Amino acid sequence: MTAASPSPAAPKRRASRWIDEWDPEDERFWEAGGKRVAHRNLFFSVLSEHIGFSIWTLWSVLVLFMGPEYGIDPAGKFFLVSMATLVGACARVPYTFAVARFGGRNWTVFSAALLLLPALAAFWVMEPGTSYTTFMLCAMLTGIGGGNFASSMTNINSFFPLRKKGWALGLNAGGGNIGVPVVQLIALTVIGAGGGPRVLLGIYLPLILAAVVLSARHMDNLSSVRNDTGAAREAARDPHTWIMSLLYIGSFGSFIGYSFAFGLVLQTQFGRTPLQAASITFVGPLLGSLIRPVGGLLADRWGGARITLGNFVAMAAATGVVVLASVEESLALFTAAFIALFVLTGLGNGSTYKMIPGIFQAKARARGLTGEEAAAWARRLSGASMGLIGAVGALGGLGINLAFRQSFQTAGTGTGAFVAFLAFYAVCLLLTWAVYLRRPAPAAVPAAAAGDTKKQLGYAEV
Repeated sequence: MTAASPSPAAPKRRASRWIDEWDPEDERFWEAGGKRVAHRNLFFSVLSEHIGFSIWTLWSVLVLFMGPEYGIDPAGKFFLVSMATLVGACARVPYTFAVARFGGRNWTVFSAALLLLPALAAFWVMEPGTSYTTFMLCAMLTGIGGGNFASSMTNINSFFPLRKKGWALGLNAGGGNIGVPVVQLIALTVIGAGGGPRVLLGIYLPLILAAVVLSARHMDNLSSVRNDTGAAREAARDPHTWIMSLLYIGSFGSFIGYSFAFGLVLQTQFGRTPLQAASITFVGPLLGSLIRPVGGLLADRWGGARITLGNFVAMAAATGVVVLASVEESLALFTAAFIALFVLTGLGNGSTYKMIPGIFQAKARARGLTGEEAAAWARRLSGASMGLIGAVGALGGLGINLAFRQSFQTAGTGTGAFVAFLAFYAVCLLLTWAVYLRRPAPAAVPAAAAGDTKKQLGYAEV
């Protein structure tokens, strides 16, 4: 981020919607036009990311249309959706760096247009008699929609000042996440009206085209955004990046994994029809998406580590109820507990993501940095780590769907998978307490010194 003048009056553009002078930290610049430009880019970024999430999770509803005539058992369906999750997680890494390479507006237009490929492919093959390999390849194609989150967050992070980033990133992420319940709601409407999967896909094709056109007309590129490979390497070597990746697997990985699996579990374990499953499936992802900003706000108030710890305790408790309901075959209790689990994943998404910049700000102070120098170092490292954390966290969805596949294949129910998830949440809460909340013994704290990276800090406030 660079400031071309002490008090720029407004963003200065050149051809092809590039902005060469951008300094949102300058309040006069922000009020003179920067805020309007940033909010406009945020709105259309959310639109594109929202549709990307819908396409990414498309197969969570397409499998509901696949009756016995398709010849695919429950384990095969769970494997289909897990392939979409895998590609979506892997796509987040190159998408993170694409914004600086091609420009935020340019990449948003391209990545939105790319969503036509999985939508058209699914439209073409969705009929009985298609080979399982073809279905698997089409499911993998939808994974590119999962990459849109990473590029969108990277892009919007550059438009807003530090004092506004939490709100902007929370709104951007939540607006994207809502793409999951929206595609499930549209599927419910289509199934209820007696339509087939091609009707659902026919609805999304013009929406994708609209996102392409609107992004091209109303978004901007920032020439000041540059890839920092040194920061990426430094973030990859920092243990906190991988600790937070594990915690993000527990929150976002659970959210996206359950979003793919909920309808299939209701169909397979409780014998729900496609219409019955679809009428419930969207509720959990919807509530989890809407409550994500609340997790960030609670973290602002009481500290992300405290909220994350309490959230994992609650997730473990809710999962315990799900296990009980699964064993007792109680559909009502199972549904209520699973939806509560969705809500908690949303809260955890907000609180864990809020921890990342706070952790690196604390590390900057431990290095003896102060003021803007500390803020710049923290922004550089937290921005680089977010891409890695987002990608690894999304892999949690793959693990969840593979666990369900194995559980249903071997035992015919999802109980075993839920027991495994309960154990993982216990690991997450213990790790959160041990690393970010447990106070070290006084003897373990070395004398404060400039540049002393081992100085113990109060991570409870991050």
